[in-house]
Amino acid sequence: MKKQVNRVSLGYKKLPVEAIPPFAGWVVTCLTGSTVFVNPPIPLAPTVTLNASASDAATVVDMTTRITTLQVAIKNYQDGGSLALTARNVALAAVIEGLDALAFYVQTVSRFDRDLMLTSGFVPTSTNRSQSKLDTPSINGIANDTSTELDVHLTSVANAYGYEVQTNTNGTGTWTTVKYSAQARNIPLTGLTTGTVYQVRARALGGSTGQSDWCMPGSKIVD
Repeated sequence: MKKQVNRVSLGYKKLPVEAIPPFAGWVVTCLTGSTVFVNPPIPLAPTVTLNASASDAATVVDMTTRITTLQVAIKNYQDGGSLALTARNVALAAVIEGLDALAFYVQTVSRFDRDLMLTSGFVPTSTNRSQSKLDTPSINGIANDTSTELDVHLTSVANAYGYEVQTNTNGTGTWTTVKYSAQARNIPLTGLTTGTVYQVRARALGGSTGQSDWCMPGSKIVD
């Protein structure tokens, strides 16, 4: 019987720019210390090599450094820094290049084992030829265990690359995106205002339309 060949989905390329660092960081977390994916084509974290030449250091840029550079570039672009858009796009291209290389590597190692592929942080392509819209996540709970912080707990959605979380503080006003997360279990929202009631909603990213519907909002006061 012919084995099913699994392929890594490249749908992460369609994510909002702000969602790329959390997704890439999740992949790095999943691959770090793996006993199966032991020879990634790009270093996951900075390495110190004795007697390395300057040219070697310049050509091998690890994923953690690429992600950090993109995070800084995103912030600079939001602040309107000079040439910030170009810098952001260059940093984004470097992270996508790294993800593409890691995705091909993961696919090569785990192409006959879908469960193994899932441990890499990447999402396998759907076995259904007609890709469908993602299911809508739901809020399992919102905790306020730390001052000025809320921890949002969502249900996981199959084939999602991540989750977008928005808050609203006046009930009928504008919803504002405050967090992109690669996982649903625990999403911390920090820097909130004490004594304020926050409404929270979330959606999954990916699928045929790029995102799911927004979930039903939950609310919590910040102590």
